Amino acid sequence: IWTAGLFNTRLHSSLFLQVLLVFAKEDSQSNGFCWACEKANFRCSMARTPESALECFLEKHHDLVIIDHRHSRHFDAEALCRVCQNVWVLTCVLFLRPDREEASVMPLINAGFNRRYVENANTMACYNELVQLEHGEVRAQFKLRAGNAIFTALEQSQEAIEITSEDQVIQYVNPAYESIMGYQQGELIGKEIIEVPKSEKNKPDLLETINSCIRKGKEWQGIYYAKKKNGDSIQQNVKITPVIGQGGKHKDRRKGSLDVRSTTSRGSDGSSQRRHSSMARIHSMTIEAPITKVINIINAAQESSPMPVAEALDRVLEILRTTELYSPQFGTKDEDPHTNDLVGGLMTDGLRRLSGNEYILSTKQPHHMPSHLTTPLSLNDIPPRIAETMENEDSWDFDIVNLEAATMKRPLTYLGMKIFSRFGVCEFLNCPEATLRSWLQVIEANYHSSNSYHNSSHAADVLHATAYFLCKERVKQSLDPIDEVAALIAATVHDVDHPGRTNSFLCNAGSELAILYNDTAVLESHHAALAFQITTRDDKCNIFKNIERNEYRTLRQAIIDMVLATEMTKHFEHVNKFVNSINKPLAALEENGGNNDDESVKNILTSPENRILVKRMLIKCADISNPCKPQELCIEWAGRISEEYFAQTDEEKRQGLPVVMPVFDRNTCSIPKSQISFIDYFITDMFDAWDAFADLPNLMQHLDNNFKYWKGLDERKLHSLRPPPE
Repeated sequence: IWTAGLFNTRLHSSLFLQVLLVFAKEDSQSNGFCWACEKANFRCSMARTPESALECFLEKHHDLVIIDHRHSRHFDAEALCRVCQNVWVLTCVLFLRPDREEASVMPLINAGFNRRYVENANTMACYNELVQLEHGEVRAQFKLRAGNAIFTALEQSQEAIEITSEDQVIQYVNPAYESIMGYQQGELIGKEIIEVPKSEKNKPDLLETINSCIRKGKEWQGIYYAKKKNGDSIQQNVKITPVIGQGGKHKDRRKGSLDVRSTTSRGSDGSSQRRHSSMARIHSMTIEAPITKVINIINAAQESSPMPVAEALDRVLEILRTTELYSPQFGTKDEDPHTNDLVGGLMTDGLRRLSGNEYILSTKQPHHMPSHLTTPLSLNDIPPRIAETMENEDSWDFDIVNLEAATMKRPLTYLGMKIFSRFGVCEFLNCPEATLRSWLQVIEANYHSSNSYHNSSHAADVLHATAYFLCKERVKQSLDPIDEVAALIAATVHDVDHPGRTNSFLCNAGSELAILYNDTAVLESHHAALAFQITTRDDKCNIFKNIERNEYRTLRQAIIDMVLATEMTKHFEHVNKFVNSINKPLAALEENGGNNDDESVKNILTSPENRILVKRMLIKCADISNPCKPQELCIEWAGRISEEYFAQTDEEKRQGLPVVMPVFDRNTCSIPKSQISFIDYFITDMFDAWDAFADLPNLMQHLDNNFKYWKGLDERKLHSLRPPPE
């Protein structure tokens, strides 16, 4: 088989890439390429003879032509390729049978073929070849054609354009420059700028000012007096733009200045050599990881890319080496210590322990139910005052603090009973209501009421937010009943037995939990493991006892995944994946006029991978939704989390441990600044994405109001939760 790639100058998109298959007979190989075109969203045409192929090609000018040469008696593939080459610029790929390796490839290269693929009817092999062609030869040809178009635009421009290298050697002037300045190209190309006479009307330090600006990579614009060949000076409105290399630095190590003169000129670095990628290429992998495919595609694209593109792709490969692909970099501690301390405390697993003190945690057995809770309550037994506080539990503005007071710090059991009943959890799990009540009570008993923030009231608050999100139309379209049950259970248990200290603290203190979980997602792993331990140890509270084994495994995996998603080190990964896999495709459908809207939206929302992303995003937003609550609740939770961090700092100082978040010193901390940093760094982008998906205008309004509230306090130099009384 032989393949020829032909390229149009139109804007390239996979959705419009056209492929012509020239196969004399239908067989598994032609079917493989047809299937691959469909999978890649390419438009595919089939021709059986050279005549019909040429007619079809002249009509559509396909981007890629694949010619079958396994049965040469049917037609001459080389002749067909030459004809197509005469009609359109062509990049070709050569396909051969395994038993017909050519002794010399020169005749094939002369015909226009420049790539070889040994016959393989495997559909994935065909698909991979097409994708590599698209990202390599096809896109490279588009860029080359765009470069030719840009050069034509320069030639036709009525503005004078001059391009120099960094060492001030003139590389190009356009016809308008020749006409205005009186020089011919041959008199200028290859000469240094200093050899061209300058006008005396410029200020003495003007050139130094320009060169200083260019050395910094900044554009300069202003009035410049140029001297024509005949000696006359003319005034020009000049824009000088530097073209910088990889990483924001000029590629020329001599640090020579750019001196590029015109209204539209751009500097060119013609001296640097393209360097090879430092990442080794991976060939012949039977099972390719997605990142391997990405690297292979980038390497293929580099082969025929212009030098600036190749250098940019080298930088891409360098970035792909790091494991922290989703964690943005932030500035020094001097720039914003509140943001740095907060982010560092939440997104790292701590430093190495600096003292012999050890923080003992989790050696004790899980709490059993207190004796006064051994007789479970039913919905009918809830005291009227408590029932009254839960009347609007389906509203976002529900006041969990009132319920906490009414239930004497046992809101999770009561609210859980009502929400689980509303979602039919007992019916789904086929468990008695008494079992569910017992389970809620024993889970709540394992939350620490002594924690100011991470207690059962926080768990009840997250459960409430989860139930609220599950009622949103887009969320309901995405998730199955088993996903909803998993989300409610995960919200209930997501912080069970939380010690009121961060992961960093536990790792620094050498706690038994940190040792058990290898300093990785320590608390989240503990919450998930303990929840199942509590649930399955006693039939009286085993809500999973009566469900089928496979259903239990699915449910268990979903709960664990959601609890682990609340760990903040993966925050940006979860948000970015949600945006790129769900938000952007949905937005693209809307922009394209909603063709096949319902079916396309359904495919995006209900794919197994995207359902996982929705569940992760849902519990993450529920877990840290305090800045999106009514202002009084937002202030209450801000005070509670600050107190917990203050207590951790106090204990770190007592035990001689590294202080994870130094700004959370109760004597000096600015709570408004810490809230502003948290909203800026974690909340805004995440809730923008979640709002775009689930439509939550009331939450976004609360977020805006709360941010303005904290900003107002900070502008008044106040460190407290509230302004002083009048």
